[in-house]
Amino acid sequence: MSHDCDVLVIGGGIVGLSTAHALTRAAPGTRVTVLEKEPGPALHQTGRNSGVIHSGIYYRPGSLKARFALRGAAETVKFCAEQDLPCEVTGKLIVATDRSELPRLHALVQRGREHGIPVQELGPAQIEAYEPAVRGLAAIHVGTTGVCDYTAITARLARLAEDAGAVVRYGAEARVIGRRPSAVAVRTADGAVLRARALVNCAGLHADRVARLAGDDPGMRIIPFRGEYFTLRPERSELVRGLVYPVPDPAFPFLGVHLTRGIDGGVHIGPNAVPALAREGYDWRTVRPAELAGTLGFPGSWRLARRHWRYGAGELRRSLDKGAFTQEVRRLLPEVTEADLIPAPAGVRAQAVLPDGTLVDDFLFAEAPRTVHVLNAPSPAATAALPIGREIARRALTALGTLRV
Repeated sequence: MSHDCDVLVIGGGIVGLSTAHALTRAAPGTRVTVLEKEPGPALHQTGRNSGVIHSGIYYRPGSLKARFALRGAAETVKFCAEQDLPCEVTGKLIVATDRSELPRLHALVQRGREHGIPVQELGPAQIEAYEPAVRGLAAIHVGTTGVCDYTAITARLARLAEDAGAVVRYGAEARVIGRRPSAVAVRTADGAVLRARALVNCAGLHADRVARLAGDDPGMRIIPFRGEYFTLRPERSELVRGLVYPVPDPAFPFLGVHLTRGIDGGVHIGPNAVPALAREGYDWRTVRPAELAGTLGFPGSWRLARRHWRYGAGELRRSLDKGAFTQEVRRLLPEVTEADLIPAPAGVRAQAVLPDGTLVDDFLFAEAPRTVHVLNAPSPAATAALPIGREIARRALTALGTLRV
């Protein structure tokens, strides 16, 4: 059977395009094609976040998240410098506002030291020196955190991959996947059929659906969680100098509502985490009945809800009541008022959930004949995109029997 390419990548977010870039570098001459259903790259998770370069301090030592984030943070800064893309290493504060948070804050200090991350412990007066409008009982300053433009990074990865011979096809949604001993064939929405020697699934919000199209049982389901953001009114942006985070709850893979002075100079506040009614449900009005039925019909959704209903109720309240959201922000930034917060575009997180209701916290890969599935690529996937892309490329080339890295 003739092949249109060697490796076919589904998904034109930062992970998919980093994989394409890594393939062209690891095995020059490998024919790579990327299929992206949207008219351009990075239009979903990659382009709808706060643009933070994560240090890796939150992640369990030895986990894929920790390994990828620690490498990825430094590589992202280096890549931006080499490619003349906007990036700034600002450092960030993680602030405890309640005594019950102090043990978790001290645990983060120890974890940071285990990772070799520069961490400084701060008292209230030192917090004020960094962020005059922020209040807290104690904090830590993490020096390796920064901000960048992940959409620009993704576009540059696409260009570099294309310069090396890859083909990126936009407006090309994968509708049917057939796998044979000698090839994987994908039919797109416009009726085109492409045959490849190997398939890589980097479909993000649709990763489990693409796995099932390929005939594989992913053993999990993507449950979409919307993260809603506000920005500070420009005349109030002086309230935040850099990045300010609450102490996260280790029971959840969400970092809580934080304050981020982005690479554009604006101050972004959020996100919360509420169930979305569609995989690309960026507001409460967007409902896709088939997708919602899939979520409601999955046993893990109900087990997750029963286990964490109190947390979920609080997040829903803050979504529906701007005053409640403002009160959450005021824990860190007492001067802020409802009038200071301007609604901003939301994002949707592709959260993998197991049938028993467990939130998958780490990266999750699955392999089948001629196929590599990226089933969970949580934050810090954007930060860690360069090493993740190399890892996926390694797996794809191993599947081809042409590993040359």
